[in-house]
Amino acid sequence: MYNILICDDDKDIINALKIYLSDSSYKLFEAFNGKEALSVIDSEDIHLVLMDIMMPEMDGISAMVKLRERSNIPVILITAKSEDNDKILGLNVGADDYITKPFNPVEVAARVRSQLRRYFQLGAGEIKPKTLRVGGIEIDDNTKTVLCDGQAAMLTPTEYEILKFLMQNTNKVFSPKEIYREIWRESPTDSDNTIAVHVRHIREKIEINPAEPRYLKAVWGHGYMMEGEKR
Repeated sequence: MYNILICDDDKDIINALKIYLSDSSYKLFEAFNGKEALSVIDSEDIHLVLMDIMMPEMDGISAMVKLRERSNIPVILITAKSEDNDKILGLNVGADDYITKPFNPVEVAARVRSQLRRYFQLGAGEIKPKTLRVGGIEIDDNTKTVLCDGQAAMLTPTEYEILKFLMQNTNKVFSPKEIYREIWRESPTDSDNTIAVHVRHIREKIEINPAEPRYLKAVWGHGYMMEGEKR
């Protein structure tokens, strides 16, 4: 059973999402602003959050900042088409994905499944190294932890998957579309901005100087790569 929190100040939107996510494997919780959402997260074992951006008392961005101080559970932002800048800001402060109103029910369900699968690392069948090192960066795929020169780095599930993918393919350049397709397992939508935001956020957590990265390099006009020797 997966516990999913839906946070929106519009009761109709909450009800619609509850219908889209009417699955026997989901237990749904609701909140109407960021403060209520954080309270629910503190009291319940929440596995994924659907979070509106524009809400009274505490908006979704402010709630995201507070949430990332204590948890790396997946967060999918609920946005309007006119909120492009807020989408980027949300990704910058740790959101994993977003859905745009009006909702496509199939897309909502697919994105929720994708984030839960990534968070819990379902799909055991694949045999992969438990520990991977590139220079001073080390990831442990059993505990989903990242160390940078021996210090823990707090990555969201999506950031972790991007970093792991690039570390598994060192010194190879991938376009934003290729990275998006690999991580989200679907056709790219606005992949350049989405990947750029996640890459910037990863750099802030693993690089001594994010403006002059040692590991996560951009290759102008082509994409990104993890530079270094894999161990």
